[in-house]
Amino acid sequence: MADTNRTWRLGIDVGGTNTDAVIIDGDLQLVAATKSPTTEDVMSGIESAMHEVLTQVGSEAAANIGFAMLGTTHCTNAIVERKRLNKVAALRIGAPATTAVSCMADWPQELKDAMRVGDFLVHGGNEFDGREISPLSEDELRDVARTVREEGYESVAVTSVFSPVSDAHERRAAEVLAAELGDEFPITLSSEIGSLGFLERENASILNAALHDVAHTTADGFEAALAAEGLSDVTVYLGQNDGTLMSVDYAKRYPIFTIACGPTNSIRGASFLTHEKDAVVVDIGGTTTDVGVLAHGFPRESMIAVEIGDVRTNFRMPDLVSVGLGGGSIVRQAADGSVSVGPDSVGYKVTREARCFGGDVLTATDIVVARGQAAGVGDPALVADLDPGLADAAYAEIKRIIEDAVDAMKTSAGDVTVILVGGGSILAPDELEGAGKVLRPENFGVANAVGSAIAQVSGQVAKVFSLSEISREDAIAASKERACEEAIDAGADPDTVEVVEVEDIPMAYLGDALCIRVKAVGNLRVAQP
Repeated sequence: MADTNRTWRLGIDVGGTNTDAVIIDGDLQLVAATKSPTTEDVMSGIESAMHEVLTQVGSEAAANIGFAMLGTTHCTNAIVERKRLNKVAALRIGAPATTAVSCMADWPQELKDAMRVGDFLVHGGNEFDGREISPLSEDELRDVARTVREEGYESVAVTSVFSPVSDAHERRAAEVLAAELGDEFPITLSSEIGSLGFLERENASILNAALHDVAHTTADGFEAALAAEGLSDVTVYLGQNDGTLMSVDYAKRYPIFTIACGPTNSIRGASFLTHEKDAVVVDIGGTTTDVGVLAHGFPRESMIAVEIGDVRTNFRMPDLVSVGLGGGSIVRQAADGSVSVGPDSVGYKVTREARCFGGDVLTATDIVVARGQAAGVGDPALVADLDPGLADAAYAEIKRIIEDAVDAMKTSAGDVTVILVGGGSILAPDELEGAGKVLRPENFGVANAVGSAIAQVSGQVAKVFSLSEISREDAIAASKERACEEAIDAGADPDTVEVVEVEDIPMAYLGDALCIRVKAVGNLRVAQP
């Protein structure tokens, strides 16, 4: 049973209702799986799920595990709950050109209070064509560093005007700040986080800086949990929101990239389990349903600004529609006979509060159990007295919600392939309006953890070039090289890295500018025995 290369993988994904864990062997076959309720502190739920799958395979087989992957909601929760966030110094390089709109002008006050943000403005920045607005003031940077040190700021977010065109001022600012504050002081550069759209890029960078301690605590806690199970020498990765992985060190630098990694893990898992490369993926959990698009084997990326914790950002995020439908969604019948399903839910308490499990709350799970469409779930006798008319009306509403969400993600009127995953996908019918075929693969309930375990490592760049200074071909070549370097930095095996996506967008309003986006992926870096 021994695997001398230790190529087995432990994959864990944290959802709002359940934390799923799987073990995949060296031939990418599923050998263990479990679902455990997500706990309020998140980590104890992770530890419970991890212990269960390791118990399933036994200690001898567990010795084959060489990789552990975690898709987690820690960072998302920290922003939404306004807790555990760093005190951030938001440094804007753009005086005198950027004084019209203040930093974080549209942020919720309670989030600004939770982060205790201080904003600073120094001279510098660039025009859209790369010309300097004004020279970077290093004296002003040193003054900022002094204030940061004296007032106890815990991280710095640096945002310079048009840094996707020229990041020279941001990088020099980081050097000056590091010289004053120490090489280990956390500094986020906006050019490494977002793209065009100054305020949105600044917002994303500030959030990333605020998540520094959360990321370190999460990664260190996961490694400690692995060590407690005897897995102290495995290579650890965290899921990022393009359906790929990143090393622990990379995740600590860019924790914001973990946000929304759960749905993208499900999309990648759906692709792996069905061998489909292009489809609409419907991931139904206990509380919500996330619908995304699988395009060429990877999640489709959103082309619009995305709000996180009521803050508008422009860094890469998956294109998703989320609706309030899950296994724990509460079913109600109004006085006029109409039936509603959700959006409120009993969540992870479904196995205690749903009627089919002996509770007294009518849920979506009760509906499919009563209709005989969920074999092995709950006790059908407990819902045998349910009015068939109510059950039919509720099921029709469930079907409508799913079909509307699928329709919202389609880019053409034709039928699409729909893949159903997630523990709550027992709610969905085998046929949907607008779907040419509906697939519900084996192990659909743990597709998210499977996606985490089998994912590759990626690197992405998005940069604006002036074609008066560089040719289109050279700009694309430089972007490809940088994307491959990013993938290697994130933990990919250099010999396996390849470019999978290139997009060049002319930006007429910036003259002869061209925005180039490149994505490269590679396999996990395997240590030689």
